[in-house]
Amino acid sequence: MAAYRRWVSVLCCLSLLGSFASASTISLPSDSRKVSLTLYYESLCPYSANFIVNYLPKLFYEDLISIVDLRLVPWGNAKLKGNDTFDCQHGPAECLLNTVEACAIDAWPKLNDHFPFIYCVENLELERKPLEWESCFKKLGLESKPVNDCYNNGLGQKLDLQYAAETSALEPPHTYVPWVVVDGQPLYEDYENYISYVCKAYKGANMPKACSGLTFNQIYNRKTIHPVCYKEIPPSTLSSRTISTVMSWIQKIVTSM
Repeated sequence: MAAYRRWVSVLCCLSLLGSFASASTISLPSDSRKVSLTLYYESLCPYSANFIVNYLPKLFYEDLISIVDLRLVPWGNAKLKGNDTFDCQHGPAECLLNTVEACAIDAWPKLNDHFPFIYCVENLELERKPLEWESCFKKLGLESKPVNDCYNNGLGQKLDLQYAAETSALEPPHTYVPWVVVDGQPLYEDYENYISYVCKAYKGANMPKACSGLTFNQIYNRKTIHPVCYKEIPPSTLSSRTISTVMSWIQKIVTSM
């Protein structure tokens, strides 16, 4: 119920996006003083889902979206094979949802059209119900045909390969997701602090209220490491996960005795 209330709250904020965009047109020159914010992610990485559901919506508070050009790139740690085929880190369901979200972005290019859908799908991932993604069409009053046609007619695969090429061309290369980039600079594991970086990068005259209380040295003083889905699992991480799994297994046995 709490997740549903949060979802409704975000959608209410997103409904204001059109007015935010209008205000942005008035207050910002057309020469692109907006800050570029790109999220490279994969649909079933729980940390990507958490960032989309619990952090990105902050852009829509206090007019932050008026200074940001947000792009979503759903490919992440997928690996290309031969004949334009690929494997996804979390299996075929993730490949399906990566393509579905790519198709949604293509079908509804405006942020205020595709972001609610992607938010809805990723919220289902956090609720461990990702295969119920089609329910998002009904929840949002969206026509499913554009996305389904894209998925079935080959356009979805073409979009996947375009996102694969963009992700592979990253410099420095990404090593995990979510991989958040502000004006070309990756934030590494401090990605949840992205608003501070956006505010620092913004050079326009009309600073949003959300930036007014930030001092730029906070970016360097408050850096923290946030969880990620590694492209290749580091040995230390693998060991700790193995130990954790074994301890959990032992605990279950002890409890059942």
